[in-house]
Amino acid sequence: QKCIKDGFIIKKPANSVSRFRWRHSQAAKRKGRHTGFGKRKGTAEARMPSKELWVRRIRVLRRLLKKFREQKKLDKYSYHDMYLKCKGNVFKNKRTLLEHIH
Repeated sequence: QKCIKDGFIIKKPANSVSRFRWRHSQAAKRKGRHTGFGKRKGTAEARMPSKELWVRRIRVLRRLLKKFREQKKLDKYSYHDMYLKCKGNVFKNKRTLLEHIH
């Protein structure tokens, strides 16, 4: 106890794990490095589920349809028709839907 008080024995600071290497590798990954077939463990579906892509797309399209209906650019009949077409995978993105409307 006396040695501790006199400062002969001191507590070393806790060793933290540096994030330098992680940041460095993430910066490279953002440039597209280290993402070839050899680095992939999961299937394409596991890495980016097609359902997630579908949900993302359908929400964008439905939001656009709703906006146009509220702005009175679409009547309820054409809105319903387009809504079902969106559900039926007719429009692959927002641009094709806009082209169809105009």
